[in-house]
Order: sequence, then C-alpha cells, then structure tokens
Amino acid sequence: MMCGIAGIFSRNYPSSSLSNELKEMLGRISHRGPDAENIWSDSDINLHLGHRRLSIFDLSESGSQPMMSQCGRYIVTYNGEIYNFEQLRDELNKARGTIIWRGHSDTEVLVECLSSYGVLETIAKLTGMFSIAIYDRLDKCIYLVRDRMGEKPLYYGMVNGRFVFSSELKAIVQSYSEYLSLDLDSTSLYMSFGYVGGGRSIYKGIKKLPPSSYIKLDFQTGLVSEAEQYWNIAECFEKKNTHSQELDETQLISNLDKALNEVIKRQAMADVPLGAFLSGGVDSSLVSAIMQSQSHQPIRTFTIGFDEDAYNEAPYAKAVAKHLGTDHTELFVHASDALKLVEELPSIYDEPFADSSQMPTLLVSRMTKKYVTVALSGDGGDELFCGYPRYELCEKLWQKLSNTPSWVKSSTSVISNSLSPLYWDKLLKLLPSSLRSDLTGRRISGISEFSKSTGLEDLYLKLMTRWKLDDHLVLGSQIKNNLVDGFHHDLPHIDQMRLWDIQNYLPDDLLVKVDRASMSASLEIRAPLLDHKIAEFAASLPRDVLLKNGKGKWILRKLLDKYVPRELIERPKTGFEVPLAQWLRGDLKKWAQDILDPVQIKSDGIFDYVKVSKVWNQHQRGHYDRSLYLWHVLMFQAWRNFNR
Repeated sequence: MMCGIAGIFSRNYPSSSLSNELKEMLGRISHRGPDAENIWSDSDINLHLGHRRLSIFDLSESGSQPMMSQCGRYIVTYNGEIYNFEQLRDELNKARGTIIWRGHSDTEVLVECLSSYGVLETIAKLTGMFSIAIYDRLDKCIYLVRDRMGEKPLYYGMVNGRFVFSSELKAIVQSYSEYLSLDLDSTSLYMSFGYVGGGRSIYKGIKKLPPSSYIKLDFQTGLVSEAEQYWNIAECFEKKNTHSQELDETQLISNLDKALNEVIKRQAMADVPLGAFLSGGVDSSLVSAIMQSQSHQPIRTFTIGFDEDAYNEAPYAKAVAKHLGTDHTELFVHASDALKLVEELPSIYDEPFADSSQMPTLLVSRMTKKYVTVALSGDGGDELFCGYPRYELCEKLWQKLSNTPSWVKSSTSVISNSLSPLYWDKLLKLLPSSLRSDLTGRRISGISEFSKSTGLEDLYLKLMTRWKLDDHLVLGSQIKNNLVDGFHHDLPHIDQMRLWDIQNYLPDDLLVKVDRASMSASLEIRAPLLDHKIAEFAASLPRDVLLKNGKGKWILRKLLDKYVPRELIERPKTGFEVPLAQWLRGDLKKWAQDILDPVQIKSDGIFDYVKVSKVWNQHQRGHYDRSLYLWHVLMFQAWRNFNR
C-alpha cells in the first residue's frame, strides 16, 4: 500500500509527549495516506510507530498498519508495494501449513515472512518498492529498510535526544525546526546537481537511507549502525551475466518481452482504478502497450502537452494511444499554470529541488488522480538501457581529449572562451548549413570547461552539474568531493556513466521528482522497468544490444516494434522538459526577480549575491541561457523563504 510512515524513539521524554509529537509528524504527511492514520506504541522502551494509509490492496481494516505478526515478535509500518506477495503467501502456506490469514494485504504477508525467515532473509525475498520500519520485540531493535532502486524515500536522524524517521523530510522539519541547521556542504552539492544526493539531506544530522540499504537501531545501547547494502547493482555490472552474453539479439529481446510481461502483469494488480503515463516515447509506450495487450478493455493513459512546439510531445502520445486503443486523456500546460504552481513547490519538495520537469510531473499526477489511484510509468528506461545521448557523446569526447596534447586543449579553451555564445551563433550563421551540423554557440563555449577534464568521471560530472564547487557560490562550504567517488573505473566507459546515474541521478533526482509529485496528489506510481530483475538483466547486456547506430535503448526499441509501428516513435529525444528559459524572461520573470532580491540574498549570507546577479543579467540580456543555473538558486531561495 502506498502510504506515509514515521516513528520516534527516546529515553529522555515522556511517552505521552512523544506520541503527540508523532501525531504532528503524521499530520504533515497526510497527503501520502489520506484514508487512515494509526499509531502503535511500546511505552516500556518509548518507541512509537505511525502510519498514514492510502489503500491499494485489501481496503478493509485487516490491512491497517502498524501491523503485528501472529507470533507477536515483529511490528511493521511500511510504505510501498510488495508485488510478489501472493507468491510469498503461497510459500508460507506450504512451509507452515495453511495459515489463517486476517485479510489479503501485502503487509500481512510481509510480517509473517519476518516471523518465518527473519529480517535479512525476508528483505532478500521481496520484489517491490518500499521503505519499511521493522521492530523486533525480542531483540529490542528496529530496522529501517529501503527498496533496491530507491523508489520510496526514508529520512532519519537524531534530533534533540530523539531518534526520528519519516517518509518525507517535512514531517521532521516542521516538528523540530528549532533544532535543525542548514548544511552548507549539502547546499553546495545541491547547487551543483539541483538535488541533495549522497545519502545527505539539506540539514545537518538528518540523512536519507540509501537505496538497497538498511540500518539498525539497538534500543539497549542506543547505537545506530551505518547503512549496509543487501543488494548491489554494481556487482551485476561487474559480473556481466555470461549466459546473456552468449544469447543472440532475438533471444535477448524474447527474454525481455517475457520478463516485462510478467512484471507488468504483477504491477497492474490493484483493488482500485489503474492507468498509465504515456509521453509517446519508447519507455512509456512500451509499458502502455504491454499493459494494454494484457487488458480486455481500454486502459486509461495520460499525457501532458505544451503550447511551445519544441517541447510538446502530446501529438506523439495521442498517436500511440490511438494505435493501442487506450482511453487517452491529455492536459496542456501554459506558462500561467507554472506561475500558479511555483508557489507550491517548496512545500511539496521539502528540501531544495531544481528539476524543472517537477512542474509537468505534478500537473499530470493531479490530472491522473481524478480518474485513477495507481498509474504505471516508464521511469528508469534511460538509465538502465542506455537511453541518454550524453553517454556516447561523453565517451567519444573523452577518447579525443585523452589523446589530445595539452597545448592544443589549452589553445582550444582560449579560442572557445574568446566570444559569448550569442556571438558564436552569429558567426556560425555565416557558414553553410552542411558545415554547421549541430554546432551552437553554447556548445562551443562549453568546450573550454570540458577540455580541462582530468578523467571520464570529471568530464561527465561537468556535464551533469551547473554551479561548480570551485565557483565558490556557497559561502562557507568546505566540501571537496563532487560525488566523483561513485564512478567504477574498472567498467567500460558507457557502463561507468550508466551506473553512476542509476546510483545517483535516478534515486536522488528522477524518483524524488515522481514520488513527491504523485504522493502530493495521493497517486501511486509504479515503474515496471525498475523491477530489480529487469535492472539485473539490463546490467548484464552487451553494449551492442543497448547502443547501435547512434541510438540508445536498442533492445527496448526492437521489442516495441512488436507492439507499435516504429514511425510513431522515431524522433529526436526531448525529455520531459519545460520552456524554462522563455518563462524566466516572460511569465515567471517578476516572480523570479522578487525571489532573487540582492538585498535578501546578501542578508542571508549563503550565496555570493554578485555572482547570482551576474547570471540573472546574462540570461535577461539573451547572451546566455542561464535558466538552469537560475532555477537552482530560485528553488533554494523559494524553499528558504517558505521555511523561514
């Protein structure tokens, strides 16, 4: 069940006081579970576990949480879905004899698995998306566990003598804000990437539990363990399944088709209305196509469109929907919609978050919720199946840079820096179109920065970041490492970048965006491509099945040919982007100017206000597109203003 969880433990405060604090925390995340609220307490050790419920399976009271195992040893409060719970229930019935089940929820299966197998063996058996708190009453400890790919969030930490955890940071912040302080090093990472990654939060002392990890709090000692992994996608890349290397392309496509059909069949089960997001791209079209092939009636599909043609994928989605025969709904987004929405973003993304596609994601979630409670998406396809053009671009660029003498790179840097992107664009117009190719002033200006790269990881992170640590934008930050340690240098170049994205960009940006947007609308999103067996399969694939003739996701495209004509899909990749540069010079300009007030920024003492003002002026004059740099600052300032 898709829900919100929270908990609190302390030896220093009365049980009644902690119970009231937990109720306040749960109230902050009521949108994650509007159907019910429950608290379970153990006053002897002063532990309180809470749950907000959005009912998906077993809508009766028998599915309520926190839930105790029949043996009485384990108490669970959890957020997510266990997709293989029916299989696990059958295993339990065979192993223990027919169990008298109270209902048919996945939660009950989870607690009985804990009773039969223990914590770590149970976690290894689970297929799904989840964040779980497990109280072991016998061993007097609590485990916090997060799913393998990081679909469901979990924050935790010590706050003024209390150990607290919650599905969202706002439950902790708005209850204990007086005890929390801004982490400037996390702020620097945020300004670089547009999200707070690396298991950190924007506050000192509060952490995110990493994907595929668990921690243990021992109530007798009060000690919290370091996060330990129970599954590691990097090992799948390193071991490269020998069997898959021996199979030909046709066999691999067939295997993927069978696996995805099984995953989507499981994920398309619910006791509530269900649909799918459909952008008209490869990933969402494949998920929708398989989902429709398994249904005896038209499934519901949903898409977002824009007035600006360069960003509008709605016609493609509509064509795919017509071919598949789905019941299709589309919503068009205007700049005025964004203006109404920006005021809400700091409360929805409760730490600074600067992926501007958060706005259409939020709008499509709200639209979808009017019709269904659960929607399937194509999230994860680009990272797992090599869908980003930047992978091959960076590989080729690094191969050239690593073989280029330093004096040539230095000269190239000087030349590319000599003119602004605007003037480079003017000069390029003088060239014949056959010579211009894809050159733009912005790309030429970027050569200067890329040419200084010391390795593939350095080059890739330059591409993935905006404000650099050596820009010294954040005053007082001491952080040196820009998450570069996440690279596995023993892997092929393409795999290095894919794996970094899977372990960083996917859980800390894309899945945060989707989780907060959908749950703010009380909508559950399921991502079949993120099933861990699909992820392991993708990690084992040879390069030429992923990337061929300059096109990524080759195997997904070949499989999609079975369901949708290629001419409906083939087009340049745009992503789920918004015309942010235009909006910041138009409908959002006044809002942005107010937030970027130099007096306020200088007074806060967090950013170098001269650098912020410079970037704003560059963008408004049209010399540069600085929209992404500005969005990072804007989302931070909007968040800070909201939490003052």
